Amino acid sequence: MTDEDDTSGPDPAHFRALEEMYHEAPCNDRLDPTLSIDTAEAMLEFDVDESTHHAAGGMHGSYYFKALDDAAFFAVNSLVEDVFVLTTGFDVHFERPVSEGTVRAEGVVVNANPNQLLASAIAEDGEGNEIARGTGRFARSRVELDEDVGYVRE
Repeated sequence: MTDEDDTSGPDPAHFRALEEMYHEAPCNDRLDPTLSIDTAEAMLEFDVDESTHHAAGGMHGSYYFKALDDAAFFAVNSLVEDVFVLTTGFDVHFERPVSEGTVRAEGVVVNANPNQLLASAIAEDGEGNEIARGTGRFARSRVELDEDVGYVRE
């Protein structure tokens, strides 16, 4: 997915730069999530507490979406080394409620070609129960991966 003709795959330094960019993003301050990225896959974890709850005491659906989208998004961006990708659509299927513990979402690229970037993600609770799944469509943006977006490759 890069402009380079390198068949060895993305450099692990790219993954670390994406992880750092993610961890420094202001929208992640309250959750304090942990993201790890490898080629065409990403794993995200965060703790569920009352700050993530809706009025009925369970984790709000926006956090399910965030977990799934972030995991799928970074699985895709692991293959794109020059620009930020954008989520153009995402389907979420809620399966069971969670109100405490850890949420773990794993994303994997299912199709990556110049015309289509697709990834799926599955979220589980701390006991390994599947709580949600999703499929996303992504597109290359015009936003370069550089210091302006917090991407610093060493």
